[in-house]
Amino acid sequence: MWDAIVQDIEGDRAVLLRVKAIPNARHPGVAGPLGDRLKVKVNAPPEGGKANDAICGAIARHLKIKCGAVRVVEGATSQEKTVRIDGISARDAIAAFR
Repeated sequence: MWDAIVQDIEGDRAVLLRVKAIPNARHPGVAGPLGDRLKVKVNAPPEGGKANDAICGAIARHLKIKCGAVRVVEGATSQEKTVRIDGISARDAIAAFR
């Protein structure tokens, strides 16, 4: 399951993370796996990139890394997103999300 959610980027110390975004959530945070994606709930609305920024911030806080190391690379206007996280391996990311 986790191999479908977190993938190493070959030749780079970075990973791609498949995310299911839940904007306008009452209880924000990383909620855990949901099928082949990691469910991330945020308070921000899905307007003007606010939810995307909040998702990146929630992931960065969970991994204890800088917000600048996390960015949405696919699905900016969709609930299903791909996020790139620099400076971490898939093994370390999986351990943090379990």
